[in-house]
Amino acid sequence: MSTEIDQGKRNAASAALDYLDKDAVIGVGTGSTVNLFIEALAARRDRVRAAVSSSNASTQRLAAAGITVVDLNTAGELGIYVDGADEATRARHLIKGGGGALTREKIVAAAAARFVCITDERKLVDRLGAFPLPIEVIPMARSLVTRSLSRYGGRAVWREGYVTDNGNDILDVHDLVIDDPPRLERDLNQLAGVVTVGLFAIRPADVLIVGSSQGVHTIR
Repeated sequence: MSTEIDQGKRNAASAALDYLDKDAVIGVGTGSTVNLFIEALAARRDRVRAAVSSSNASTQRLAAAGITVVDLNTAGELGIYVDGADEATRARHLIKGGGGALTREKIVAAAAARFVCITDERKLVDRLGAFPLPIEVIPMARSLVTRSLSRYGGRAVWREGYVTDNGNDILDVHDLVIDDPPRLERDLNQLAGVVTVGLFAIRPADVLIVGSSQGVHTIR
């Protein structure tokens, strides 16, 4: 990772701290930018009471930082969810799931009143789809879903050797033309065997913080 990219991620991660309410239970996502957010949060952990995590990896990082991790069933509705993205548009539509945690990320995002997405400027695109779209699938349905995706012009590649925290497989779908992200998300969600699609468009980010080496700009 170059110094400029790293600084952009750090700037976005630090800016997200301004959205935290005192003594709140927050949702925390997964990925390299979120790891920097957890690092920044560790120095100011008095700002939050606890966190709901979207992955086992983030749970371990939060616990190591001295932040209490609670189950979403106990926490109930969250005030804020902070997570990164693999791609983002100015409409705040996202592709997520490069780290494989898309299902839990989507669940925690749905439980939050506000979704703050933190990313670096490289991830801001005019149209989603250059980054392969991750889809979590039930293992027995992997081939079925692969065939179904070909009808959408997608070329699905099994992320072989990778198993999600939920015990499922990931298909990374290349060559999709994503002109209408919410519609494609709805359509792909209906395929038998699909657990979650890595499009976050029906429920997009509420706030997109884009970091660069010079600072951040915010899209609402």
